[in-house]
Amino acid sequence: MVLKIVQTGEPVLRRRARDLTPEEIGSPGVQQLIALMRDTMRDAPGVGLAAPQVGVDVRLAVIEDRAEYQAAVSPEDLAARERKPVDFHVLINPRLTVEDPTPVEFHEGCLSVNGFAALVRRARGVRVEALDHQGQPVSLSARGWYARILQHEIDHLDGMLYLDRMEPRSFTTAENHRRYWASRQVAEVRRALGLPEQG
Repeated sequence: MVLKIVQTGEPVLRRRARDLTPEEIGSPGVQQLIALMRDTMRDAPGVGLAAPQVGVDVRLAVIEDRAEYQAAVSPEDLAARERKPVDFHVLINPRLTVEDPTPVEFHEGCLSVNGFAALVRRARGVRVEALDHQGQPVSLSARGWYARILQHEIDHLDGMLYLDRMEPRSFTTAENHRRYWASRQVAEVRRALGLPEQG
């Protein structure tokens, strides 16, 4: 079974989600929510899904960047994005700290802004302190694409969408992204759109 992914305009996407208590984390309801979110993310398919995206305002996200999702991406693009497979995991009540503030810009999409993409600047490296699906503390460092996924999902828990961070002139339909921009380097995209060089 998969859950409905709510789309931009739903109020739940614009509210800061609440922390889960230790008692809630172990409850059958939250454990079922985790399983349904995993199935929904894989069905979409996506590399992350936050609870507000399925209409539940709690600080919970599931993440997984499978090797099969990267099969059609060139080795050069994978290297430029610092993208490698990420095993399935759960983050509850996460707190994010930027470790490497170097700005990195790539096109980003979102399951709650279905059918669109835009250039989004994110920090290159982050650390996240959270609880796992059993309520145990976890600490992880991430760079590149994984760091981007973490920032994107934790933004959802804070009531933010990539639309709040995007380069407005780069906003495009997913179809036009594939047609015109997906195979180009970011600097080339910026020049074609009349945007200043990244600085």
